[in-house]
Amino acid sequence: MEEEPALPRVGRGAALRELALEDLDLYAVRDLNERIEGLEAEIVRTRKVLDRKQAGRAAADALFSIGR
Repeated sequence: MEEEPALPRVGRGAALRELALEDLDLYAVRDLNERIEGLEAEIVRTRKVLDRKQAGRAAADALFSIGR
C-alpha cells in the first residue's frame, strides 16, 4: 500500500494573512456581517489563550524571583 504524500505545513499566521488579502468586494452585506462575527469570536478565543499564557508566565516569574 502506498502512502499519500504529506500535505505541506502551513506557517503560523498564514490563515490570517490569507484572510487579510481576500477581496471583500465579492461578499454580500450578510456575508460581511457573518465574517465580522466570526473574527470577533476568534479575537475572544485568542484573548483567552493570551490571558492564560500571561497568567502562567506571571506565576513562573513569581516562583523564580523568590529570594531575589
